Amino acid sequence: MSERELQGKPTEAVDPAPAEKKPAMTQDASVEQLQQERDKYHDLLLRTKADFDNYQKRAMRDRETERKFALAPLAEEILPAIDNLDRFLASVREESELVKVVAGVRTQLIEGLRRHGITLIPAENQAFDPNLHMAVMQQAAPGVEPNTILHVLEAGYLYHDRVLRPSKVVVSKRDD
Repeated sequence: MSERELQGKPTEAVDPAPAEKKPAMTQDASVEQLQQERDKYHDLLLRTKADFDNYQKRAMRDRETERKFALAPLAEEILPAIDNLDRFLASVREESELVKVVAGVRTQLIEGLRRHGITLIPAENQAFDPNLHMAVMQQAAPGVEPNTILHVLEAGYLYHDRVLRPSKVVVSKRDD
């Protein structure tokens, strides 16, 4: 059709996409739908609040654990020096002033570590525990129960309830 022909005709309102006709909601249905939506958002709020509370508790526990074990790197640096003091004291045959001073320094270091929760793992003549001890060697020992620690080669340490370093030990074996 030409433009002239179109000008003479009345225009019809054409809806580009016919809208779906929604059934008219009753007031009760509308209120019920709004209540359901409110309940959904309230439930979401409660879940989000619970998640956030759990996150805060977990973060606080993590910070406390981090603080509790913060001295581990320092202690790991000091332990070899204590081991050297132990080796020196074990090698000395006679009591001298130098031996007393070295023993005093070792005692001070061990006591300082103890005050911060770092303690020696008891090992000598104890039953071998793979959670606390590292068996370096086995040795036959008549009259000694198998898996008993005969000798400590390097002392182990606990940091509160965790193993900082296991004890390196010689363990008895069955006499074959």
